[in-house]
Amino acid sequence: MHPNPAFRAEDLTRHINFARNRAFGALALSTDDAPLISHVPFLLNSDGSMAELHLVRSNPIVRTLTAPRVGRIAVSGPDGYISPDWYGLTDQVPTWNYVAVHLTGRIEKRPQAELRGLLDRQSAFYEKRLLPKPAWTADKMSPDALDRMLRMIVPCRMYVDDIQGTWKLNQNKPAEAREAAAERVAGGLGAELGWLATLMRDA
Repeated sequence: MHPNPAFRAEDLTRHINFARNRAFGALALSTDDAPLISHVPFLLNSDGSMAELHLVRSNPIVRTLTAPRVGRIAVSGPDGYISPDWYGLTDQVPTWNYVAVHLTGRIEKRPQAELRGLLDRQSAFYEKRLLPKPAWTADKMSPDALDRMLRMIVPCRMYVDDIQGTWKLNQNKPAEAREAAAERVAGGLGAELGWLATLMRDA
C-alpha cells in the first residue's frame, strides 16, 4: 500500500464495497522461495470478514494448505499513466494512478461438500450482472460432466483480519490540476481509463 496518507484516506466501507464488487484478485502466499500467486474470483461477505473462493486441485497453493495459512488477496482497479504535462503546473514528474485493496487473513481448505454451494453462489453473483440474459446455473450441465468438474477443484475460505486500500487519484494536487489530468487520462495508457478519470474528478 502507498505510504502517502493522501492516498489512504478512504474509509473501510469503500474498500469493502470495491473488493466485493470487483470479486477478482491475486491470492498470494509466502514460501521459502518465491511467493505463490493465483488469480482468483472470490465472494466477500458484507462486513469484509470472510472471502470464499475455489482453486484447481493441482494448484501449488492447495498443496500448502495442509493447515491454515496467512495469505493476501490483492484486488486491482483502474490504473493509468499520468503525464506531468497534463497538470498545467511546472516542476512535475510522471506518475501512475490506480486503485487497489488488499485483504489479508488466514486461508484454509474447506470440506468438499461445501463446493457445490459455493459455485452456485459465485455463478449467481456474476450472472445477475448480465441481465437480461437468463442466468446460467450448474443444472444446465450433465451430472457426469458436473461431477468431473467438481473433482478438479477445492473450496477455500479466507478469514479476513486486515483490509487496506490505496486510491491514488492525484489528491495531492490542486483540484484544477487533478481535473486537467482527468480530462487527458482517458486517452492515455492503462486499464479502465474512463472509470479512472471519473474517480479522479470525484477525489
